Amino acid sequence: MKPQITVLDTGGQYCHLIARRVRDLGVYADVAPSDTPAHELEGRRGLIISGGPASVYEPGSPTVDQGIYNLGSAVLGICYGLQLMAQHLGGQVHRGEKGEYGMAWLDVTEPGTLLHGLPARQRIWMSHRDKVESAPPGFTVGGRTDTCPVGFMTGGGGRLIGIQFHPEVVHTDHGTEVMRNFVFGVAGCVEDWDQSTQLREIERQVREAAGDRKVFFFASGGVDSTVAYTLCLRALGPSRVHAAYVDTGLMRQGETGFVRGVFENMAASSFHVEDARERFLGALAGAVEPERKRHIIGEMFVTVQEQVLDSGHFADGGWVLGQGTIYPDTIESGGTKQADLIKTHHNRVAGIQKLIDAGRVVEPIRSLYKDEVRRIGRTLGLPAALLDRHPFPGPGLAIRCLCADEAAPAERTPDGWLVPVRSVGVQGDSRSYKPVLAVDEYPAAEAGLHDRATELTNRLRTVNRVVARVAGTPLNEMSVRAAALTGQRLDRLRAADGIVREMSAESGFEDQTWQFPVVLIPFGTEAHPDSIVLRPIHSVDGMTAQAMLIPPALLDEMVLRILAVQGIAAVFLDLSHKPPATIEWE
Repeated sequence: MKPQITVLDTGGQYCHLIARRVRDLGVYADVAPSDTPAHELEGRRGLIISGGPASVYEPGSPTVDQGIYNLGSAVLGICYGLQLMAQHLGGQVHRGEKGEYGMAWLDVTEPGTLLHGLPARQRIWMSHRDKVESAPPGFTVGGRTDTCPVGFMTGGGGRLIGIQFHPEVVHTDHGTEVMRNFVFGVAGCVEDWDQSTQLREIERQVREAAGDRKVFFFASGGVDSTVAYTLCLRALGPSRVHAAYVDTGLMRQGETGFVRGVFENMAASSFHVEDARERFLGALAGAVEPERKRHIIGEMFVTVQEQVLDSGHFADGGWVLGQGTIYPDTIESGGTKQADLIKTHHNRVAGIQKLIDAGRVVEPIRSLYKDEVRRIGRTLGLPAALLDRHPFPGPGLAIRCLCADEAAPAERTPDGWLVPVRSVGVQGDSRSYKPVLAVDEYPAAEAGLHDRATELTNRLRTVNRVVARVAGTPLNEMSVRAAALTGQRLDRLRAADGIVREMSAESGFEDQTWQFPVVLIPFGTEAHPDSIVLRPIHSVDGMTAQAMLIPPALLDEMVLRILAVQGIAAVFLDLSHKPPATIEWE
């Protein structure tokens, strides 16, 4: 199929998501490098320049062939794309004194076709610090935010449009309408895409990638790997697909039994459990930094895979690795030309990349997002008990059990306590790894805590995440303790996580959240060296996320039970959206 819309990739976290949103509207779209020559894009009804982590005024920053503005195609610049369009056509772009990460408000003065029929003041989602100070000659400024004088501009007879916000993410309230107005109202596209086309294409790609070889899956029992496994079964037949579950010792309570039950109910023709607990925990001994943890776990998966494939009836060499990689794994791992590395997912470590380069990996859902995977799973007839499970990271509890090389005190600041435990964030499409700011305002300021957290992370360049102490030891009595990834600390986290999962399910709160990570941090006292952070969030695809409050009665009971776990000093609530924080802490 010939795409009607092409997204030009300048390295943004949401680049592929833009193309996916266009396809959701029933229009085929593809993604191409930002510097694709203009003549290769002739005939497109629309072009979209994505966001990205660079600054347009930096030498070597991503650019586009300026001939695209004269093709006659509608052109939409999003975030970095707006700034690039402004710079190319005579506007001014500068570094802002204050960033905008997460929720903001757009005040619209000239809606044009793009914002036709939408509110004059609307909630949008941002991830930027640079801003367009003045629009190019001939452009109309149609909207602004508190920190951005050009939040929306239109020129070229309404065919060249730039917006600072991200309409492709679900937390922009009217993002779907904005995308629809561009695709149909501005670009004049017609519908030509549906899910049946997508499924046929996936199965064709599986058969092409596998050739005459068999596929070996390390299944986690989660949504992604199970859907990928089922797609391979459909494309290749049960005799050519095998699954193994690796017990890493980093799993939640009852996980191994659940996974075994899933595959027994699917009548999987070939499935076994590989006990690798000692190997994983031994390899992780002394690892503190999150990227090191992720690399160790990913490489250990490769090692275990090779050991399994070298044994028994797998030793004939006619096997390739199947993975349930989804697109957020790829983009956060820096998997496109201009993208920044946010975190290396276990399915993108060096050992796996070598297999990919050698053509020995099959990834049926690598271009999909979590909600798309769930939708395909329903089409395939997989049970709701599986498809509705909260996402759980491939590295397991290892990246929810934070470690520290040395003891250090928290620092009192005018805004709260700066805790020297660092977490990963994504700000302006770039990775950040910064200390956490703890406030002691819960529940007195409960209603405004999320707005308070957003204001702090926008203003303070030293932090990317804000947490509130809910109960337990006062902040001035705690410090960071030197801590490694040990069986005792994992058991402590596993117990707290089990309490949260049980109570969330029984109360119905689990159904209101997309994911509810429980994180152990080495912040406490000598007698109680660790604290728990609760991280309930709302999302659709994991690319953006909104932090949630927990109903007070449920939170009170949950906290009492968690504080009864041996070694827990305090319980915190994570108040940070994505961006500027990532969903997982590491």
